[in-house]
Amino acid sequence: MKNPILTNLAYFDVFQHPLKEEELLWEENDRASFNQLKSLINQQKCYSYKAHYSIQPAIKKLVEEREVKENRAEQYFKKLPFFTKIIKRFPFVRGIAISGSLSKGVMHSDGDIDYFIITSKNRLWICRTLLILFKKLVLLNSRKYFCINYLVDEDNLEIIDKNIFTAVEVSYLMPVYNRELIDKLKEKNNWSKKLYISSGNRKKVKCFEGESRIKSIAEQLINLLGADQLDLFFMKLTFKRWSKKFKHFNAQKLELTMRTNRGVSKHHPNDFQTKVLEEYQKRLNKLSIKNEDTAFA
Repeated sequence: MKNPILTNLAYFDVFQHPLKEEELLWEENDRASFNQLKSLINQQKCYSYKAHYSIQPAIKKLVEEREVKENRAEQYFKKLPFFTKIIKRFPFVRGIAISGSLSKGVMHSDGDIDYFIITSKNRLWICRTLLILFKKLVLLNSRKYFCINYLVDEDNLEIIDKNIFTAVEVSYLMPVYNRELIDKLKEKNNWSKKLYISSGNRKKVKCFEGESRIKSIAEQLINLLGADQLDLFFMKLTFKRWSKKFKHFNAQKLELTMRTNRGVSKHHPNDFQTKVLEEYQKRLNKLSIKNEDTAFA
């Protein structure tokens, strides 16, 4: 990565998200990176306002907008423990992290809380089905504080799609249940550090630990009902429904956006990842930076 500061700024410019100094310096009192940052400002390759940085000259407006989003995010952070405690009580949930906008400390006016969930092996689809039923029946299908769109099981911690988008999301995952397992997932995806380097200075939130006895009893009862067959049934049922709903997707796009296998459930029908990567490439072109890091072999 030839200039990680500039490429990081270019990536987050896709989201109109100026970065703070501590989000750009790899270590506290990192003089080398700090001097590089100042050099980029002198060359007018990036701009500064209130200790925020962006490749956009109109940075003042972006910083003000970020501050509004940060204030809005605080209201979501207040709700987060309540909903985390609900999700962690569901059978076969083993770890929970926050991804998306909230993991970066901001929230858009139409945003929601994105949960990245790790389940027990071969129990992902039972877990997901129960969570979705709860969202539909109890929360009246509201996803504002309960967006369940990415689940993996304990045997599938390595993210298949290796690019700058997934590298950033892995780096910013915010543990809220079972920190040890979320840390294990990050270690499993150590490849991300070749695509994205960050100091990791982010807001700290409460991370819950431990299992409840009621949850353990529920899992035992489900296992007695033939959980392996039930999990496979829910997976096939979901895939059939998604294939019909998104029949206009070719096989490659369906796999990328609606991944459905025994250890992974990915529900991203808007293909946000591809759109972000395309916009990022445009910024790299404008900055005359060769893109050798957005795809990982």
